[in-house]
Amino acid sequence: MKSILMGLIAGVALVATTANAGDIAAGKAKSAVCAACHGGEGISPTPIWPNLAGQKEQYLVAQIKAFRDGTRQNAQMAPMVANLSDEDIANLAAFYASLGCK
Repeated sequence: MKSILMGLIAGVALVATTANAGDIAAGKAKSAVCAACHGGEGISPTPIWPNLAGQKEQYLVAQIKAFRDGTRQNAQMAPMVANLSDEDIANLAAFYASLGCK
């Protein structure tokens, strides 16, 4: 019985994790605006902006939403993310996470 319960919990956790995964191709299409500061392949051309390539997907989702919702403030990021939907954010995060660390 214990192994069945553990299997059920693992299955629910797996579904919950993959249910939030974004569309990599849609994220790449949406990333054109991001490329000015974060680079076309997620590697920033300047030291002031962070690299996004290879960042953890859920971390990116949380940070972009925080910028959008105003809980994390940055004068440059606020207008860039103001009109992003949750789906846009998930897609961008999936794209940058898919690039791997460079």
